Amino acid sequence: MEIIGILTPLSVVLVFTGVMLGIVFGAIPGMTATMSIALFLPLTYALDMVDAIALLIGLYVGGISGGLVPAILLNIPGTPSSLCTTFDGFPMTQKGQGEKALKVAISASIIGGFFSLTILYFFAPLLSSIAIEFSSVEKFLIILFALTVIASISKGSLLVGIFSGVLGVFISLIGMFPDNNKLRMIPLGLEEQLYYGFALLPVLIGLFAIGQIIHEAEEGMKPAAHQNFDLSKNKKNKFTFKIFNGQLVNTIRSSVIGTFIGMLPGVGGSAASITSYSQTKNFSKKPEKLGTGEPEGLIASESANNGLIGGALIPLLSLGIPGDSTTAVLIGAFLLQGIQVGPLFITTNPDLWNGIVFSLIIANIVMFILMFFSIKYMAKIVYIPKHTIYPIIIVMCVVGSYAINSGVMFDVWTLLLFGFLGYLFMKIGVQIAPFLIGFILGRQSEKYFIDSLKGSNGDLMIFFTKGPIAIVLWVLILASVIYAIYDSRKTKKEKREERNSEASENPLNS
Repeated sequence: MEIIGILTPLSVVLVFTGVMLGIVFGAIPGMTATMSIALFLPLTYALDMVDAIALLIGLYVGGISGGLVPAILLNIPGTPSSLCTTFDGFPMTQKGQGEKALKVAISASIIGGFFSLTILYFFAPLLSSIAIEFSSVEKFLIILFALTVIASISKGSLLVGIFSGVLGVFISLIGMFPDNNKLRMIPLGLEEQLYYGFALLPVLIGLFAIGQIIHEAEEGMKPAAHQNFDLSKNKKNKFTFKIFNGQLVNTIRSSVIGTFIGMLPGVGGSAASITSYSQTKNFSKKPEKLGTGEPEGLIASESANNGLIGGALIPLLSLGIPGDSTTAVLIGAFLLQGIQVGPLFITTNPDLWNGIVFSLIIANIVMFILMFFSIKYMAKIVYIPKHTIYPIIIVMCVVGSYAINSGVMFDVWTLLLFGFLGYLFMKIGVQIAPFLIGFILGRQSEKYFIDSLKGSNGDLMIFFTKGPIAIVLWVLILASVIYAIYDSRKTKKEKREERNSEASENPLNS
């Protein structure tokens, strides 16, 4: 059926509005696509189902994409899945390439979005049947595979990076796991507040935003080098689509990873972008440059980010199982309209199915147009003096943290606590990126690990004998770890040779 017969002019307007509002929510630290959909969900009750889904799809696409703006310009992940975008995006901004970085990320986003949309349209029922076969064992191994990126991105010292990651995992496990309710040992009356552990977004924002602001305050908030950089006079800082030359494999691989991990219920977008970035570093011709401001890393993170959108919708529409927290909220929209998602959804609701597909197409196009052609104005945020922009950021962070769980003051204290820890980590050398990756993936790894042991009556061999998928994942895990160790030793050797060369050329300095 043609698009005109499915989507009304109102539907198109709602998609546009949803994308625009989603971008704003994604760009504000603490606000997420999930929150935007939850806020607008009650409004959909008065709308036709196609119009309702058009608004929510727009919010979904805009919310995921909007997180790249603060990640690149301010080194603050707008959403948890934007964490890896900061690794190369912010260094590019520091080089005066903020506008270029934003356009690279937006272009990668629409490629990932359309790739996952294609997979969703043609293979949804088939892929759902594959995804449902993934037990807690395979999910644990995928999380373990994603954790190997800690070794890959450790800067300066592999041991310090691994320690930082393990510390993040350890802190993420604070809280009452359902199977350990008898072990209540939390002091100082904090048992109730810490029953569910620390919320992710206040930790994320505190470490990146508040910690950096405290550090800058100590330094005196001097203007950054890129604040005095004229973007228009340097051709090297201008964006061209030639940047994607040689990145075809990286883009497709990252989109595949994002779509595939999006299909797995409960794994989420953070694992998708982290795994994608890890594999890009493993296969890169210049792995040592990733993390210093390379478009290659941005492409990996953002194509995986938007790839998960279509992937997460596959189990939702075909099996009635949400792929992530955002699609879990989307189920509410279907329930409000009295529609049951599941194996018969596509065949029994062809108009709505086509409406979802067309809404995704329009949403991705609108997202690209809105962000790509207005990005020159967004990039100017780097020219605002720090003493002006930082107080605004602090207020946004506090409001966002308070609103995450509908007004929990403990989340604000979490923000401030981890802001101070972020500042302390900079002083003592704990690496923030590995710590956050460990924190993000730690709780999921515990859940799937314990679920696996339950199913095997405590037999650890289940992780090695589950089947061919588990064997393939173990091979990938070992290969990733071995490569990370090799790359670390190679980097140390090159630095040692460089120092020796400098010492021989300047004997007086030595």
